[in-house]
Amino acid sequence: MLEVQHLRVSYGPTEVLRDVSFSVPTGAIVALLGGNGSGKTTTLNVLSGLVAPSGGTVTLDGARVDGLSSDRVVKLGVVQVPQGREVWAGMTVRDNLDLGAITRDTKTLAADREEVFALFPVLRERQAMKAGSMSGGEQQMLAIGRALMARPKLLLMDEPSAGLAPVIVQTMVDAIRRLHARGLTILLVEQNVGVAAALAERAHILMNGEIAFSGPAAQLFDNPEVIRSYLGR
Repeated sequence: MLEVQHLRVSYGPTEVLRDVSFSVPTGAIVALLGGNGSGKTTTLNVLSGLVAPSGGTVTLDGARVDGLSSDRVVKLGVVQVPQGREVWAGMTVRDNLDLGAITRDTKTLAADREEVFALFPVLRERQAMKAGSMSGGEQQMLAIGRALMARPKLLLMDEPSAGLAPVIVQTMVDAIRRLHARGLTILLVEQNVGVAAALAERAHILMNGEIAFSGPAAQLFDNPEVIRSYLGR
C-alpha cells in the first residue's frame, strides 16, 4: 500500500532524514522504532502532508502523494493519530469525534460514531464531557476514535502507548488488534518494544535519521544484540 523511497527531510541546515526507504504492505501492521530524535515523528508528518520532504518519493497504492496538502492526504485515506493525542480540550468528546470526519460526506456520521463507541465504550459514556477533563488513557482512545472517523485505509499511530498505565496499554493493544482484524493497515511508531512486539509483523529501526534495520518483527525482537545496539534496551 505504502512505498517510501530515498526520503530526505531537512529543518533548515539540519538533515533529519537521510535516504529512508521502507514499505507497508496492505493489511499489515508495520512498526517504526527508534530512540528520541531518530526521525520517527518527522517520517509520519511527511506521510501526513504536514512536512515537505527535500528528496525522495512517497507512493500510496502506486500514486505519488509526497508534497500533497494534509487535507488531500486524509481524503486519500492516510490518517495520523498524533503523539500527545492533541484532542481539542475545550470541546466535547462527541464534537472531537465529529471533527474527525470533516473531510468527507457526513451522511454516515452516526453509524461511524457507533463503531467508535463499540471499540471504546467509555467514549459513549463520556461523549458530552469536555475532552480536556478526561484521563490520558481516555484521551488516547478519543484520538484514535477521531482518526477512525475519517475512515482511513492506512492509520499512522505515533506512540499510542506513551505515558499510559499498563492496563490502559493493554486496552490499546487489544483495540489495535481488533482494527487490524477488520483489515486496517497500520504503521505504528513506538519506543515501547513490548507493544511493537505484540503487534507488528515487520519492523524498521530508525537511527540518526537512517534505517538501521529492516526485517520480520520476530527476527528483530528475538535478537537481543539488535535491541541493545539500536534501541538501547
